[in-house]
Amino acid sequence: MLRLHDTALGRISSLPGLESGRLSMYVCGPTVYDDPHVGHGRLLLVYDVLRRYLEWTGVQVSHVSNVTDIDDNIINRAKDTGQSPSELAVRYEERWWEAADALGALRPHHAPRATEYVARMVDLVAELIGRGAAYELGDGVYFAVSSVPDYGLLAQQSLESLRAGARIEADRSKRSPEDFALWKLSAPGEPAWPSPWGPGRPGWHTECVVMSLDLLGEGFDLHTGGLDLKFPHHENERAQAVALGRDFAHHWMHHAFVEVAGEKMSKSVGNFISLTDLLSREDSRAYRMLVLQAHYRSPVEVTPDTIARASSTLERLDVFAGRFPAAFAGSRPAPPSAPALGPRDEPSVLDRFRGAMDDDLDTPRAMAIVSDALRQANAAADAGRADEAQSLAAALAEMTAALGLFPDSSGSGDGVPPDVAELVAALDAARSGRDFPAADAIRAELTAQGWLVETGPEASRVRRRRD
Repeated sequence: MLRLHDTALGRISSLPGLESGRLSMYVCGPTVYDDPHVGHGRLLLVYDVLRRYLEWTGVQVSHVSNVTDIDDNIINRAKDTGQSPSELAVRYEERWWEAADALGALRPHHAPRATEYVARMVDLVAELIGRGAAYELGDGVYFAVSSVPDYGLLAQQSLESLRAGARIEADRSKRSPEDFALWKLSAPGEPAWPSPWGPGRPGWHTECVVMSLDLLGEGFDLHTGGLDLKFPHHENERAQAVALGRDFAHHWMHHAFVEVAGEKMSKSVGNFISLTDLLSREDSRAYRMLVLQAHYRSPVEVTPDTIARASSTLERLDVFAGRFPAAFAGSRPAPPSAPALGPRDEPSVLDRFRGAMDDDLDTPRAMAIVSDALRQANAAADAGRADEAQSLAAALAEMTAALGLFPDSSGSGDGVPPDVAELVAALDAARSGRDFPAADAIRAELTAQGWLVETGPEASRVRRRRD
């Protein structure tokens, strides 16, 4: 059974909800004011892999991921571009889902927008005021962090420790520097919704509390997001639920940053790589491969070199799939089958794969198992051990499907032009007619044009050479 690192506990622990074969998962989604960068791509892929793997093991996942479509960043960007905030949000939400689809990420079962829940957020703020956990100031309503005895749990620091390290703020009207906005009064010309405290909009930290509890219910299993959201965003969400007496997330999961030259990538720093641009230049599966090769709690660096290495690994997998296209024909992961290969005293390939994934989603170890199985399968096929090769091919198809990493077994990857496809067909015809000199000549011509040629038992396939 899968065990994951719990940020609140500071250790790896089990997810009790899995015992029932169900898991409810809330993924903090985008604020839609710009194109997504590759850090957002990692978020999409980490939790896509988690969901796919759980579903592969037979778990029924309820997946919710929000869209923040009203925010200071959206308002400021709209002013700069001359658009309305709603027009800007719609535009960049479309870009977000286009990128998610290009990555092959499964869409969440629910993708609520913040603007759809404003009335419920007003009710939540009013209840917090009624409980003495929030107070009104001239610019809006603020949450009093002192109302939560264990505030700072996700940061693993006490409130006293957080206060000791806090910077002095220019606004001294708040009761504490850590208190945060629940409701912001809007300036003239800005989007606004009615409330007892004046026209305004919800604070960012309030959105997810309302949406997650509404769609997943109290005591949902898993709340996820990037490490930068751990504190204060997720802590502030949790604090509101505690102050309301609501049972909130039972497990907190956070993934590490994407880095550029050892520095966290972010729009504010200006060192971000557009995900849209990356996907226009590279096979989207190469980025998935790169993300899989790093543990979700470790940084991953996205550079031309790291993408090239991931593409090379992907190419070897595609070439193998071309040798056994029938094994990779399905588009959905199969349920775990009977153990594949191995003496009885050794774990099967699939058992070792599950062991790696169940151990805090250890995708680097899982990919090492995939790589080893690939090497063994090629060796078995080359040696004429067809049954062994086919068994390994079936195991590889299951493992890669569980990861959302679907090899190209068609032989037409990389946009094979019609004239090249004709040469491949001629090569297979020559081989079938045992005209080996003609087959060798066609292979040499394809190689000279920059194509890798792999002749499998069923058909030949080609891919562009990446030197």
